[in-house]
Amino acid sequence: MDQIDCVVVGAGVVGLAVARTLALQGREVMVLEAADAIGTCTSSRNSEVIHAGIYYPKGSLKARLCVEGKERLYSYCAERGVGHRRCGKLIVATSDAQLAQLQGIIDKALANGVPDLVLLTRYEARALEPQLECLAAVHSPSTGIVDSHGLMLALQGDVENAGGLVVLNSPVVQVNRSHNAIILVVNGGAELQVNTLVNAAGLGAQALAARIDGLDREFVPPSYYAKGNYFNLSGRSPFARLIYPVPETAGLGVHLTIDLGGQAKFGPDVQWVSSPDDLVVDPARSDGFYAEVRKYWPTLPDGALNPGYAGIRPKIQAAGESARDFLIQGPATHGVPGLVNLFGIESPGLTSSLAIGDHVSRLLTVS
Repeated sequence: MDQIDCVVVGAGVVGLAVARTLALQGREVMVLEAADAIGTCTSSRNSEVIHAGIYYPKGSLKARLCVEGKERLYSYCAERGVGHRRCGKLIVATSDAQLAQLQGIIDKALANGVPDLVLLTRYEARALEPQLECLAAVHSPSTGIVDSHGLMLALQGDVENAGGLVVLNSPVVQVNRSHNAIILVVNGGAELQVNTLVNAAGLGAQALAARIDGLDREFVPPSYYAKGNYFNLSGRSPFARLIYPVPETAGLGVHLTIDLGGQAKFGPDVQWVSSPDDLVVDPARSDGFYAEVRKYWPTLPDGALNPGYAGIRPKIQAAGESARDFLIQGPATHGVPGLVNLFGIESPGLTSSLAIGDHVSRLLTVS
C-alpha cells in the first residue's frame, strides 16, 4: 500500500487552492480528481466573477473569506499573469421595492469590510452605462472578472512545482480508518494510506463523506441542486461593467457579465433540479430571460439571446429555505483526525479559493 501525507479530493478551483497551500508548506500532496481534466464541474460553469463581498451576513465564512480572497486573488492573478480585469459592477434597482434595498446593500458591505460602494442616481448610472435603465444603482468598483481555467492551471502549476501531484480519472470509492491513518480506496482497487484527507469534491462532497468510515452522519448535510442557466448575447456587449439586479432569495438574479474578450452572457437563473448532471439549457427559458433583462436593458433586441451553458450550485439548503454559509468542518468538529470536509462551496467559492486554502490549513493545525 502506497503512503502519502495529504490527499485532496477534487481538482476544482477550491481543491487546487487547498492543495497549493499545503504543498507550499512543504507537505507531500496529491490531488485526486474523478474526471479526466481539472475543473470540469462548478469551477468551469459559473460567471467567472471576482466578488467584492457585498451580500453575505457579517462574520460569516462567505463574508470573511470572500473579502480576504478577493484581494489575494487580484494579487495572485497579477503575479502569475492570469487574465483578469477589475471592471466593476452596478447593482440596479428597477422598482420602488428594490430602490429601498440599495442602502441596506451598502450598509451590509461596509459591515463586511467593503467600504468602496457608492450610491448613484439614475442619471449618474446612465452616465457610466448609457444603455442602462434603472431608478438608481450601487457601484461596486472592486468587482471583477477572471479567466477561471487560467487560474486553475496556475494553481495546478504551483502544486506541481512544490512537488505535488494531480491525478485524473481517480474517483475515491471508499474511505476507511486504521488507527490514526486514513485508507483511501480508489476506483480500480488501489489503496493509499494518508495522514490528511481534504474532501473538496464539490457536488460529490456529501456522497464521499457518506463513505468515510467513522464519520457520524449528523455531520453530512443533505444535498440540493440549484441549476443556473446562461444565455449568450449575440454581438458585442453594450456594457463595460457587470450589471446585477437587486439580489433574489436563492441567487443574485439574472445578471449580465462580460468575459475578457468583451462578450456578454446573462444568468444564472435559479432552477431547482434533482440531479447534478442536469446541464442542458432549455431554449424555452429564454422567455423569462428577456423579461428580466429588459427591466434594466429595455432595448435588448428580439432573438439576441442564445442558449449557453448551465452550472449547478452545490446547495445545502432546500428551495425556500434561508441561504446557508460555507460548511467547512475540521477534526475539532467531527472528531475524525486528519479530515476536513467542505460542503456547500458555491458562490463566492472561486473568489474565496485562496483564503479557503489557508482556512483549511488552520483547521488541520489546531486539530
